[in-house]
Amino acid sequence: MTNDSLYRYLFDGVSVRGELVQLNETYQQIISSKEYPAPVQTLLGELLVATSLLTATLKFEGSITVQLQGDGPVKLAVINGDHDQKLRGVARWDGDVPATGNIHDLIGKGHLVITITPNKGERYQGVVGLEGDSLAHCLEGYFESSEQLKTRIWLRTGEVEGQPKAAGMLLQVLPDGQGSDEDFEHLEQLTETVKNEELFTLEAQDVLYRLYHQETVQLFEPQEVAFHCGCSRERSASAICSIERSEVDRIVAEEGKVSLHCDYCGTSYDFDSIDVAALFENSPESNSNQVH
Repeated sequence: MTNDSLYRYLFDGVSVRGELVQLNETYQQIISSKEYPAPVQTLLGELLVATSLLTATLKFEGSITVQLQGDGPVKLAVINGDHDQKLRGVARWDGDVPATGNIHDLIGKGHLVITITPNKGERYQGVVGLEGDSLAHCLEGYFESSEQLKTRIWLRTGEVEGQPKAAGMLLQVLPDGQGSDEDFEHLEQLTETVKNEELFTLEAQDVLYRLYHQETVQLFEPQEVAFHCGCSRERSASAICSIERSEVDRIVAEEGKVSLHCDYCGTSYDFDSIDVAALFENSPESNSNQVH
């Protein structure tokens, strides 16, 4: 089975589009950066799938951030992605997380915030109340209120042979005004029958055939989905140089080093006194202050 791919498809003669995403390595890398409680892993998996599906519906080049924030045990869960389907994510929690429960039990009173930052054009942010008892229901409400497009979303997480899996599907009426409620409801009922095992183990073509074998489906070339953090030692060095030298020296004196930890991938970048001296001596600010 092809790992980590997003598929778009259309139905002949019906103004409805569909998406299917299957995530293995991307999901595993995100939840391996910390020892997340199982419910938080599930929430991150659903948010990851949702962000991939959302990105595919938007015709733009740039980045998207989908985050849940509230006053519950899980204070924040966020996925960042872009039009190339490069994704990363992190969650923060405090205290005990309920082993079972819906989105309200985890997030408490809070919001779903969707931020779209195109490479060209204005930044857009939508804030959605946590209506319904699942992330999928919240997102469906977002599309209904902001896009006025009838949308259904299925988000699934689980395990196959001990390996975490995440997958999902989306159906949406095309914005051409030609879609009928009857057509959408028919396809919605067919999609509702999809099983986790099918989404996690079958090729996309086989999943679609099982669901829509009486329909004519046009399946497009898949788009690869991948985990991408973007952190680096160079970026960490730049961040250190933005701090007062005296403060950095104090940390090194107390700790023996200054360390920057990436929450997204779990990597730590350590700089000892020799590293720090070299950073500040070679920084543009330092060089600009030298007398020639």
